[in-house]
Amino acid sequence: MKREVIIACDFKCKEELFSFLSPFSTMPFLKIGMELFYKEGPELIKQLKQMGCKIFLDLKLHDIPNTVEKAMKNIAELEVELTNVHAAGGIEMMKAAKRGLDSIPAGKHTKLIAVTQLTSISQETLEKELCISLSLQEVVYQYASNAKSAGLDGVVCSALEVPLLKDLQIITVTPGIRFAENSSHDQKRVATPKDARMLGSTYIVVGRSITSADDPVAAYERCVKEFC
Repeated sequence: MKREVIIACDFKCKEELFSFLSPFSTMPFLKIGMELFYKEGPELIKQLKQMGCKIFLDLKLHDIPNTVEKAMKNIAELEVELTNVHAAGGIEMMKAAKRGLDSIPAGKHTKLIAVTQLTSISQETLEKELCISLSLQEVVYQYASNAKSAGLDGVVCSALEVPLLKDLQIITVTPGIRFAENSSHDQKRVATPKDARMLGSTYIVVGRSITSADDPVAAYERCVKEFC
């Protein structure tokens, strides 16, 4: 599968997003998360699709199966390229999400992935706060296995964990990507675009290294060169 760079658009409103996009001659693949979606709603996604953007709608659904299935029917109508749920919701919830997506013809073109563990989670957090005694790697592998069993296309994980999942033959979407000279901020399990390529990521999600750069287009092009 073709490797692609996805820009994490963590802006507070659509005006900031459109200002950021204005220098791009070709629209990039964008991740729209909770902050923007809860502010602007589905209309923003429709606008971006009309502009030619590919979209990863990152809402991380995590609820009882019936609720997730109904929510995913609504997401299916937006015809995004990628969307996700939390693998922690369990196999039945993930199956319900897949049913909801596939019940709408447009949704059959959307790839569904599951978040294994957020890149802000450390082994200490896993044990002391989430009361999970297994290693982070074991948890990620089990959650990824569950996602595959549920019929999902892949997972969200750290690039550092991609080699562990090679035998599952699934899509890996890896956030926490930074240029070597940039701060990791609130994320613990990070990698550079070059690292992610070597580790085998399918997609990388890059935020502040692009969106906060003096020249975002040049930063994006650097990511593409190093990763793709």
